[in-house]
Amino acid sequence: MTTPEEKTNKSGGSFIVTAVVLLVLTALAGGGGWFVGMIAGAKNSEEASEAREQAASTETGEDEDAADGEAEMASGVVDPQILTLAPITTNLSFPSSSWVRVEVALVFDKEPDPTLAELIHQDVMAYMRTVSLPQIEGPRGFQHLRDDLSERAVIRSNGRVSKLLFRTFLIE
Repeated sequence: MTTPEEKTNKSGGSFIVTAVVLLVLTALAGGGGWFVGMIAGAKNSEEASEAREQAASTETGEDEDAADGEAEMASGVVDPQILTLAPITTNLSFPSSSWVRVEVALVFDKEPDPTLAELIHQDVMAYMRTVSLPQIEGPRGFQHLRDDLSERAVIRSNGRVSKLLFRTFLIE
């Protein structure tokens, strides 16, 4: 039989072993995190320096193609077949105090039609007013919303619009 003093010694020894194992594992985890951070930090610093160089060349006028690209983005047409619509801000059906802001772009098969795009814009706004917050919560709800709006755009355009792309989506 073991005496109470022997039980105390055994549990005290196992506590020390457990504490040492935890300290070793913590040190290994910290070292691994530091190593991964150094690798990621080096990669990010290279990307940041490249971005700074590109911004500096744009400011000095060396990169005229980038300036042309910025002008195209400001006008709403990046690709000749993509037309960015004006932002839509409206309230949801439930709760009516929730607001949604959506910016979408339409991908046309051929030349974009601004009149058709305006009809689709109005259709998207009308549809967003019928949506409730629980319907669009989570990734599955957002996917259903995206599919519904894309389908409505294709139907409204008789197939001239092949896709509806979300640029921003904000619920308040």
